[in-house]
Amino acid sequence: MAGVSPRTPRSPRPRRQRGAQESLGAVVLGFESIVVFLGGLVVYGLKVLPFGIPDWWGIVGGVVMAVAMVAVSGLLRHRGAIIAGWALQAILMLGGLLVPALAVVALIFGGMWAYATIKGAALDRQNARRAADPDLSTGE
Repeated sequence: MAGVSPRTPRSPRPRRQRGAQESLGAVVLGFESIVVFLGGLVVYGLKVLPFGIPDWWGIVGGVVMAVAMVAVSGLLRHRGAIIAGWALQAILMLGGLLVPALAVVALIFGGMWAYATIKGAALDRQNARRAADPDLSTGE
């Protein structure tokens, strides 16, 4: 193998700093995606879809919602993903029309989503102020 130069090992890229809003939101959407998938199985098992719609669409709906939540959780650094997360919460609440237990799930996870987005943003602003003014972090 003449002529092949040895490659120097690359150093790993430093990880991007994630804020509290992004971290908390990803956790909420990640766990919610599991529950939403199981909710799709419940819709399928209870056969609660309107007449003319095959029952297996309940599973498809659960899978689509779960994948959407995982996808949005990976994009939370963008403002549009926060809005998409709120839209997913609203869609889940509409699922409560088919199975009332899904409305309870939507209320619980919607509350956690609200906390993650609102309190996480407040923590991010506070951390940014501390980083900009070192005197704030020492209390002097």
